[in-house]
Amino acid sequence: MAKKSAIEKNKRRQQLVKKYAAKREALREIVRDQDKPIEERIQAQLKLSSLPRNSAPSRVRNRCEVSGRPRAYYRKLKMSRIALRDLASEGKIPGMVKSSW
Repeated sequence: MAKKSAIEKNKRRQQLVKKYAAKREALREIVRDQDKPIEERIQAQLKLSSLPRNSAPSRVRNRCEVSGRPRAYYRKLKMSRIALRDLASEGKIPGMVKSSW
């Protein structure tokens, strides 16, 4: 189990990403637009850099929803390989059977 503080910190980051997503995207569009004057683009870049760092989507870490483990994370299932194996062994994941050959 991951530390509770790490899990909570990641949840706060996810909330900040949602909160600032529209503002961040609008500023990024201005910065990318080559037709706008350079002064306006620089101002947009400064505003973008003044937003909280944790509002950037790249700062959010994918974590297992069962255990909070940050590594060996399956995006499709939103859980780590260890939690997946435990739940599959208990028969809680429909259609998943233990492999043998």
